[in-house]
Amino acid sequence: MIETLSKYIPEHAVAPVFELIKINNVHLKIVNERVTRHGDYRKGLGGKHEITVNASLNKYRFLITLIHEISHLVAFEKFGRNIKPHGNEWKYSFQRLMIPFIRPEIFPNQLLPLLARHFKNPTASSDTDATLALALKQFDQQNDRDYIFEIPYGSVFRIHNGKIFKKIALRVKRYECIEISSGRIYLFNPNAEVELLPG
Repeated sequence: MIETLSKYIPEHAVAPVFELIKINNVHLKIVNERVTRHGDYRKGLGGKHEITVNASLNKYRFLITLIHEISHLVAFEKFGRNIKPHGNEWKYSFQRLMIPFIRPEIFPNQLLPLLARHFKNPTASSDTDATLALALKQFDQQNDRDYIFEIPYGSVFRIHNGKIFKKIALRVKRYECIEISSGRIYLFNPNAEVELLPG
């Protein structure tokens, strides 16, 4: 397990993460990319704690995602099953588990203040924190995708399933986009990754 972890997370995080996995009896599966989520936690049959994390994540996002999912397990064990998945109990657990990792041996200096700010009140996804998401993205393998908030209004783009949209407006926190083929309006998270098409 230590050898596997060292391929996916920063070197100085391997031993403490391995301890968390052991203490909490986690069965960790590293899976091929799912578009809708970075990771997942569920209590399997026989009470086994199963956590999956996308193999395609960069090592910093992988670490944050893994701790995010372990925090679900810890919160449910400590506070019971009736809590909200991303409620105060989970936030408390996530902060407690993540803070020991927010240090320069593990994260690059430019990420430390952004992480410190984010973990004052962590959200259900680090992707909803645009500044942190953009800072983490620079460590991804190069791809031809952009975040929707980065592209100009009127831009035409393709999403993972091949559908084509045009960005038209900002509605509160999400972007209103029209699907070209149907004319239907959809709302997109600012950090949805899209492929910009030539205009």
